[in-house]
Amino acid sequence: MDLPRIFTIRESNHRIHNPLTADKFATLGASLRLPAGTEMLDLASGSGEMLCTWARDLGFTGTGVDISTLFTEQARARAAELGVADQVTFVHGDAAGHVADQPVDLAACVGATWIGGGVAGTTELLQRSLRPDGMMLIGEPFWRRTPPDEEAAKACHATSIADFLELHGLIGQFQDLGYDVVEMMLADQDSWDRYAAAQWLSMRRWLDENPDDDMAPEVREELTTEPAHYARYGREYLSWGVFALMKR
Repeated sequence: MDLPRIFTIRESNHRIHNPLTADKFATLGASLRLPAGTEMLDLASGSGEMLCTWARDLGFTGTGVDISTLFTEQARARAAELGVADQVTFVHGDAAGHVADQPVDLAACVGATWIGGGVAGTTELLQRSLRPDGMMLIGEPFWRRTPPDEEAAKACHATSIADFLELHGLIGQFQDLGYDVVEMMLADQDSWDRYAAAQWLSMRRWLDENPDDDMAPEVREELTTEPAHYARYGREYLSWGVFALMKR
């Protein structure tokens, strides 16, 4: 049970596996106005940067669950590095269907709503771990500008234009599901650049070190084509945000 190798090749040097910066995550954590001692569940927690830094800076405790063995190891190392290993636990496992043993104050799925089959299923999954007045965080793409055609949408790694909504439509979807949107933090083009462009150097370093690997042709093809695709399509049309929700 693990992520496909291409993900870890691209993002092995990322601390944050989505297009928010460390400063944006710090601002988001503070904006939630939750007290020290807040118990958090982070599904698809990646390398644990959000949970670890919020434990250090805000006094949160909690558990992260991720399917990647590499990212889980990195999360545990990061917890030790920041001195919060007694506040947070990272579990290697499939976040799909994972429910906390006891209700938590804050439940998050930041950038992996496929674990619930989409936004609706992921909100339902997170709600099962929340105490009645708890808060959830959902990270999800949306169209910065709707692409002009399906080809452009696919160049943004969508299967079709219908995969994503514009920002007002995504907020409306949360509201239709019975949630108040109480905070949000959005990526901008600069933070997208930091997420996307860092993958290119990771792929190049990996290719230099692994020229005979079976994955090398796939990585070479992606590195050759992705920067221009990103500049033409992803950077112009796709955005991303984290939304804080509370059930009505």
